[in-house]
Amino acid sequence: MAAAAEEAAELSQALSRPLSLLQQPDCSRAARLRALEDIRTQLQSRPVPGAVLQEVFTARLLRPLSRCLAGDAAERCRELALQLLRHGLSQGERPCEALPVLLPALAQRLCPPQGAEPSEELRLGLVQLLGLLLQRCGASMAPYLGDIARVLQATLLDHYAEVRRESCACAGACARAMPEHFHLQSESLIKPLMQTISHQHYRVRVDVIQATGAVIQFGNGKSVDDVLSHLAQRLFDEIPKVRHAVTAVIGEWLLHLRDRYSYFHKLIPLLLGSFTDEIPENTKLACTYWEKIGLQWEKENEEDLKDKMDFSVSPSHYPKGETRPGLGCRELVSRNLYKILPGLCHDITDWLGSTRIKASQLLYTLLLHAEDHITQHMELLLRTLYQACSDEESEVVKNSVKAAELIGTFVSPKVSLKLITPAFEQTPKASCVMVLAAVIRGSPREILQPHVAQLGNTLSQAGVCQRSEEVFYMEQLLYCVQALIEVCQEDCKEISLQLMKVLVTIMATPSSQDLKEKVEKTMSSLAAVQQLESFHGLYKQHIIQLLEWLAVSCEGWSCYSPEVLQFEVITTHSGAVIGEALDDFVLVLRTCLQPNRDPQMRLKLFTVLSQLLQKASETINSQGLFPSYLETVIKDILAPNLQWHAGRTAAAIRATAVLCLWALIHCEMLSPKEILRVKDELMPQIIASMDEDSKITRLMACRIVDVFLKVCGRQFDADKFKNTYTEVLKRLDDASCEVRLAAAHTLANWFKCLKDSDVKSSMENHVEFLYQELLVHLDDPDENLQKAVLEVLKEGSILYPDLLVREIEGVVHKHQTPVYCNQLLHHIQSAKESAL
Repeated sequence: MAAAAEEAAELSQALSRPLSLLQQPDCSRAARLRALEDIRTQLQSRPVPGAVLQEVFTARLLRPLSRCLAGDAAERCRELALQLLRHGLSQGERPCEALPVLLPALAQRLCPPQGAEPSEELRLGLVQLLGLLLQRCGASMAPYLGDIARVLQATLLDHYAEVRRESCACAGACARAMPEHFHLQSESLIKPLMQTISHQHYRVRVDVIQATGAVIQFGNGKSVDDVLSHLAQRLFDEIPKVRHAVTAVIGEWLLHLRDRYSYFHKLIPLLLGSFTDEIPENTKLACTYWEKIGLQWEKENEEDLKDKMDFSVSPSHYPKGETRPGLGCRELVSRNLYKILPGLCHDITDWLGSTRIKASQLLYTLLLHAEDHITQHMELLLRTLYQACSDEESEVVKNSVKAAELIGTFVSPKVSLKLITPAFEQTPKASCVMVLAAVIRGSPREILQPHVAQLGNTLSQAGVCQRSEEVFYMEQLLYCVQALIEVCQEDCKEISLQLMKVLVTIMATPSSQDLKEKVEKTMSSLAAVQQLESFHGLYKQHIIQLLEWLAVSCEGWSCYSPEVLQFEVITTHSGAVIGEALDDFVLVLRTCLQPNRDPQMRLKLFTVLSQLLQKASETINSQGLFPSYLETVIKDILAPNLQWHAGRTAAAIRATAVLCLWALIHCEMLSPKEILRVKDELMPQIIASMDEDSKITRLMACRIVDVFLKVCGRQFDADKFKNTYTEVLKRLDDASCEVRLAAAHTLANWFKCLKDSDVKSSMENHVEFLYQELLVHLDDPDENLQKAVLEVLKEGSILYPDLLVREIEGVVHKHQTPVYCNQLLHHIQSAKESAL
């Protein structure tokens, strides 16, 4: 002790002169600087025991250095004073003795309105000095908590980022150092902390979050409400370390906050929100904390959970790839879900896309924990999911669909379908169908099986499957059918007809080829679960019922009726099966193809009939039964529609009717016997059709007349012969080469028929006129037509050869190509010689 006292006296003596100089009121800046440097030299030039330094520091150095620190105008002097104070506090044995003098000096230098330290480095040093005091003095600083709080309120908003960081560290140290008293001042730090939490430097944000965690954990827990929104916002921070800090703080609060039970419903969403963080480390941290929280809560509430812990049974059906959370975690979510869901459902409809995505991710996590407790929140959940599934953000839709699948997993279909079905009865939207498909996908087969019929009937309702022609809506309807087939497998056999109605409706929607291929693939899947070879087996199974389904309403069809397109799909997509249902097929055509029905609809149906007739043996005549319906088709369907009516649509209908008739003739379904039966009814309309604007109609009409002449031309009377050749002859002037050649071929058959007819003698004048017209066409610019007309005249020369010779001799000198006339004369001469 004597040695220490002697050493202290010696050190005090050495410091007397610089201290005396430092305390003179008129001391210059340079003198003060030299004095401070002398003091530093004396303290640091030799090892000084802590007890000696403490005695000298408290008795001689503390007040002068504190005055210098608080009020010296020279920055260098304040800097040296700060260094000496830090040295004394760190090396001395009783730093708490400096608090009454030093803390007011710090407050004076750092807190407005007295003034603030202009130097950033010195401000940082001052805050670091405060941190040193907190570290060394701890709870002894409790009497000065108000001053500390005032200092931190100012420094937490300092312009220098490092000062803010050090202030955050001081705030955390202060909270930990005096937890019994800190709650008195903790609320005063919340506002400056929250003002700093969005600082541009991510390290500052991290430190603020950590400081906030300590301030609330050891302070007033009521401040949780003031900081939650700010912390939630930091979960969207682009820097992973910031999100990591938030996760750690929330985890600590859930484990150790005194009032944590009151804030479970507010804190749990923030921690579970980190489950879907893009950084694995953050996700792992959140999962680790959550597991600890669940186990702790389970232990704290062991009595309440005793039955569940002893008799709990794991569900037989659980989402693939997911691990079931512990009992404590599940119970925590279940008991707080009613408080969490309303706000979360509101966030899913937020205007910010990032908020909606985060909320949808959290919804899935919550429902995975809640399991069958979802049931009591179904109405709110479904309303939210309907809206979320129509979101423009694909990630929101994806997460919402996953959440809807959990409804199927954990909620009884008896409940879920009872709530979902009314949405279809009102105005079903694509999002409603999407949710239903997800619920079906998530449901176990054995639980869904009793409700299969209800689902099939709901989906096949006209108000559901025909509600919209939007491709997106139809895609969701298709996914719904696919989900049913995937989950229910062979159970779908009892609703096979209803599903076929839905699939036919989807395929009938004007859409991309890709969607049609998906529908066909789905039909094949439906056939496979019923042990059928292909989707044609489905048509074979249901073709009669499908056509009856459409025939019920065919009297009211128009071009806008979806049934027209459905009829087209059934008849063209079923292949050979349509040949087994000709009764209903012909009934629909006869009803809808009357002249008084919608022209556009008739045009569509005639187009379908034309397509089928082109491959009749593979479609409508696959069973060889179509000929028995020919009379009905011709007299009740084709003939009425060959009548002339004004308008382009009417012309198009006549064109398709002519094509259908030609298809019947070309595939030899219309036999000579049938032609004889219908010739009187069809011949006038076909001849009239040769004057149509459509080239294909004129061409087909010429060919049909040609066939009619071959079959029954010899039975024509004089008027029919006259009417026929008159119209056919006009076609030799047609703009189309094909039509002209077809007309020439028809005239050749006309001559053949007249040769064996009883009215030949009365037709001489008409034949003479025909000779004259044909000779003119021997000069046609088209060489092919010249040759065709030459063959016609050769065929016609048999009737009246001398008459033809006279006509030729009268015009041969006028012809540009007399060679054909000479060939014709030679042919006639040869024919005469052969006859002799």
